[in-house]
Amino acid sequence: MTTAALEPRAGRRCHNMLNTLHAASYFAPELGTELAALGITHPRAVNFAVRAAALGPVGAGAVTATFYNYKHDLVARHVPAIWAVASPEDVLAARARAVDATLRRLLGEEVLTSPEMAEAARLALRAAEACSRSARPLYSAHADLPVPEEPHLAYFHAATLLREHRGDGHLAVLVSAGLDGLEAVVTHTATGKGMTPKWVCATRGWTREDWDAASGRLRERGLVDGAGGLTPQGVALREEIESETDRLDRAPYEQLGMEGVARLTELGAGFARAVAAAGAFPGDLIGKG
Repeated sequence: MTTAALEPRAGRRCHNMLNTLHAASYFAPELGTELAALGITHPRAVNFAVRAAALGPVGAGAVTATFYNYKHDLVARHVPAIWAVASPEDVLAARARAVDATLRRLLGEEVLTSPEMAEAARLALRAAEACSRSARPLYSAHADLPVPEEPHLAYFHAATLLREHRGDGHLAVLVSAGLDGLEAVVTHTATGKGMTPKWVCATRGWTREDWDAASGRLRERGLVDGAGGLTPQGVALREEIESETDRLDRAPYEQLGMEGVARLTELGAGFARAVAAAGAFPGDLIGKG
């Protein structure tokens, strides 16, 4: 299958639908409950543990590098201390239980056992077969994990693989564009699609002063204006970043071909709408405020 067989943004749209379901797990109370049972209770520690566990008992430096937009001081307050509380293997098992309970609550048993869920899992796993391990640490670590038998957990696993594959490539593009972790978030928020400054500072460890300093650096580069919006140059840079990320992430979707990508996007969109309608995300998460 050649690149021309797919629409330019077909892979991106498909990824976004799958990623919505994956991202819902981070806001689910079930995740906090499962990790608390292991002794990990701080919300940031929970986040670092569940996403980094596939890497093994790594230190703060590895987590800061692979997560990219978290302040290292915040990471270092919880990593590697979390691994003295619970092993990565125990964390991964707890995450699987939490995801299972979360999807049952948000989607219901009928959806989880439907032919559509089984079909989505097959398509997403097939796409993930074409992912590359090269320079993609979070993807590669998750690719070493076994594929769950239950279709909804297999779908979540594949969505995670595709998310981390695109994410690892995206970080390479951000580095090439000269955007550090916080600058990348500021420009994304300026598009109206990223988290609000309130959520970034609360979850990533940055202060409002850090945010304002990053905004100042971006203004000096002509990427954002005085109101915090993207300038034409900033818009062009964000479009270039996403297009290059698409290019680095095209193999999984070429693997499926146009019809397969369209079908997986359709199925993923249905699941994404359902979890959002069920209240999976905070109402003030996205925006410029």
